[in-house]
Order: sequence, then C-alpha cells, then structure tokens
Amino acid sequence: MKPDPAVARVRRAVREFFGEPVRTSALTTGELGVAVSGGADSLALAEAAAFVGHRMGLRVRALVVDHRLQPGSAEVAEHAAATASKLGVDEATVLPIEVSGPGGPEAAARKARYAALSAAMPGALVLLGHTRDDQAETVLLGLGRGSGPRSVSGMRPLDPPWGRPLLELPRSATEAACAALGVEPWSDPHNADPRFTRVRLRREVLPLLEDVLSGGVAAALARTAKQLREDSEALDQLADEVLLNARNGPVLEIEPLLTAPAPLRRRALRRWLLDAGVRELTDAHLRSVDDLVGAWRGQGGVWLPGDLVAGRAHGRLSLLPPGRT
Repeated sequence: MKPDPAVARVRRAVREFFGEPVRTSALTTGELGVAVSGGADSLALAEAAAFVGHRMGLRVRALVVDHRLQPGSAEVAEHAAATASKLGVDEATVLPIEVSGPGGPEAAARKARYAALSAAMPGALVLLGHTRDDQAETVLLGLGRGSGPRSVSGMRPLDPPWGRPLLELPRSATEAACAALGVEPWSDPHNADPRFTRVRLRREVLPLLEDVLSGGVAAALARTAKQLREDSEALDQLADEVLLNARNGPVLEIEPLLTAPAPLRRRALRRWLLDAGVRELTDAHLRSVDDLVGAWRGQGGVWLPGDLVAGRAHGRLSLLPPGRT
C-alpha cells in the first residue's frame, strides 16, 4: 500500500539526503541518531529515518533531550520517546541535561543539547529536524547580526556529526505527515514566547514579509542561503590554497598573503586563527589581523579572545601569548 503523500514526501527527503556518497560515507558506525523533541518536525523525521535507515541496514536510535526547564518536562520527553518507538525506531533514549552558562537561555540550551546528543552517539551521524522555515529564520538572524555571508548562508545539510535532511521542506509538510501517521505532536510553550528572538521572527516578521512581498519569502531566503553556501565553500577551497602557501610551521609568511585578494586572505587568516585556538572571533578581530598584512604601518599586535596576540615581525605573522610577541 502506498504511503500518504505527506509521509512519502518526508521519506523522499531523507532518502535523497543519503543518496549522495558523502552522506553514506558519514555512516561509519552502523547506527543513525535522530534528535526528537516531540514536535512535528522531529517526529516526522524519526519515522522517515527509521523507514529509510532500516533499508540501508542501519540501527536507528531516537535521542530525546530533556532540558528540565519547564514543569512536566520529564513526562513530555518520555512521551516523545514512546511516540518515536511506535514510529519504528529501534531504540529511544531520554537524555536529561543541565542548562547553564553565558549567552542567554536559548544559546545555553542549544549548547547543552548539542553536547548531549554528540556524547550519546560518538562517531555517529545524528539527524536534526530543521526545515526550510527554520533555515529562513536562521538567515534573517544572520542578516540582523551583520555577520557576513558565512552566517547568512544558514545551516548546512551535512555538518558532521549533524545531518539536516528536511531543509528543502516547509514545516507544513512535517505537520501533514504527522497527521497522516496519526500522531499528535507536542507544542513547546517556548515556541510561542515572544521573549525569544526566533519566536518573534517566526510569528511576526516572516508573516509580515510574506504579506508585503506576496508570499514565497521563506523559500526565497532558503534558496539564497543555499547559493551563498555554495559560493562560500568554493571560496574556502581557494582560501585553503592561500593558507597552505603561507604556512611555515606555526607562523605565516607575509608575501604569499599579500598576493591574494583581500577576501580570500581574510578567509585564510580566519582558518589559521581558529585552528590555533582563537574562539569567538569577530569581524573586527579578523580585519585587525588582516591589517597586519594589507595595511601594515608598523602597528603593534592584535589582542584576540583566548588571551592571544597576533603580531607581525620579520615578514611573518605569529600568534603568541601576551608578552611574547
């Protein structure tokens, strides 16, 4: 018997995700994880992942993170795990976590959630139920931060250990799939709380844009993200060549950097700084380091997060602790 068209649509998205060799090569453990919140996106994904994964000879495991931020969260998590089991996964595990740390509740919860998912299945690919609508929200957040094309390019379909097979599907597709499967998704109260920026984008900004621009905004933003992501990946490959030519052990030779276009040079410098352990690197930090190459006037070193200083001397860039530049 043919499946409902909505269910078939989600299954097809997962099957096409694994149709590329790079996707298949990410499956080295014989297991596939699916992050399940109990919402429509994750439940529809869990069913499709079990359907497709079993035909690939994979053991599919649902991972339900209990953030313990709301009363009754344990019961919600257990119900989500039970629903995922009914939808065909081989195992469903609840992962209770503690949410704390800087960056506000959204950032702290995301960091703790991703850490728990990664630790639960080391080396395995874990699928996330982000849809085209989530991608559109991510692009708008990137635009608002002014973080450049890397941020506006949105989420990658494959970013090991994470996989996002549903980025081409609207949220309405997963909702229709759940209705066809006879499951009632959980509606997270936080998804209606206007204190969260993403909620206001979803409930206020995107509907207004859809109205003003006569529809299709979410799809257009997702297409833009895909185009920028493809461009960024090509530029990153060129920047890797610049970095390779400039590397001299832990330092960089200035001359090969000077001959590269400034945008490629900054990408190469960004990779060098991240590889060296610099975190929370901003555009201002990066441009200041780039000035040591492209706008050199004998200036002093650039202080960077992680208590490091980038400095120029004798035709080379180095990255050292303070006092050793």
